Amino acid sequence: MSTPTSELEFTIHEAFNPAKYEPFELGQVQWVRRPGDGNRPALSAGFWHVTPEEAPAPFELLIEADETIHIIEGHLHIEVIGGDSFDLQPGSAASFNKGARTRWTVVEATTEFFVYS
Repeated sequence: MSTPTSELEFTIHEAFNPAKYEPFELGQVQWVRRPGDGNRPALSAGFWHVTPEEAPAPFELLIEADETIHIIEGHLHIEVIGGDSFDLQPGSAASFNKGARTRWTVVEATTEFFVYS
């Protein structure tokens, strides 16, 4: 549901709902804000779900936009290559700058809320 207010626009979405998942590069996503919504191509957000079966080995990921994540359920191990490592579990949050080189391990099936900016 989208409700315009003067020059601003906002969108109200249903709560997190696994029935709304759609395929993503790895795992599945439920978009809250798709890239380009509101004429803002650099801003998006959603819920990402991934299982160890979908990512059975650590995978390297170049962070292509500033990214902030909050773990809702599960367990991720994220290593910033040449830097720190993080074990993220429910309630944990992390933020990565665009261009960061990372290595991700899906320890347990994980759902995170993410924002790309």
